[in-house]
Amino acid sequence: MRALRRFLSGCLLVLAANVGANAALAATPRLQVAAASDLAPCIAALNQAFINSIGDVQVRASIGSSGNLHAQIQHGAPFDVFLSADMDYPRALAKAGAADAASLVVYAYGRLVLWSADPDLDLSQGLAVLRTPRVKRIAIANPDVAPYGRAARAVLQHAGLWDTIQPKLVRGENLAQTAQFIETGNAQAGFVSAAHAAGSTVKGRSWPVPLSFYPVIEQGAIITRHGRSNPLAAKYLRFLQSEAGRTILRQYHFSLPGGGQ
Repeated sequence: MRALRRFLSGCLLVLAANVGANAALAATPRLQVAAASDLAPCIAALNQAFINSIGDVQVRASIGSSGNLHAQIQHGAPFDVFLSADMDYPRALAKAGAADAASLVVYAYGRLVLWSADPDLDLSQGLAVLRTPRVKRIAIANPDVAPYGRAARAVLQHAGLWDTIQPKLVRGENLAQTAQFIETGNAQAGFVSAAHAAGSTVKGRSWPVPLSFYPVIEQGAIITRHGRSNPLAAKYLRFLQSEAGRTILRQYHFSLPGGGQ
């Protein structure tokens, strides 16, 4: 009987400790961020730097195409902040009452590169390499939901290639999937963000697409309707515009409002 009492007492202590830990976890302020896929290489660094700057908070990020994240937020997904790869999707949320229009800011400008993991593919040819027999598949993000996909389409149209290379095109649901097609060799070349090319663990080659070939990729951050009651949301947007946030974005080859690489 004495052994049973000791066992039960031990169980109660463990239970009490778990309850206390769960209560502390629940009390920790939380921020839910919806981030466009072009931020996948750097979102963890951004979130950790934000946590370091303000203390004991939890930040969780969901990565996806800007269009799909926009649809999720519009249908009530509990994100506090939306980091889009364009300005159109956050503006649409604000117009629909699903986000705070006054909070909308440009946090970065994206850059598009032609990228390949094939060491024998000569990207110094630029877009002309896409016509060569060695390139059997060309990956782009779905233009219907991904701003970088729209930019890639604009580049191909500018070069007069859009119609002729249709049989070679493979479309990723988002930029991260597009990069994966190239990393795995399922596509010999494709268009991704400079951030993806720089942050990939797969060694590849890239050719910077001239900025005059596609519309400016102006990336917008906005506080959602859900996030208006979360003080961390406004702090996160201020952090993105701080030197600490800008330094990380600069490291991943984003251009910045007000100048800076």
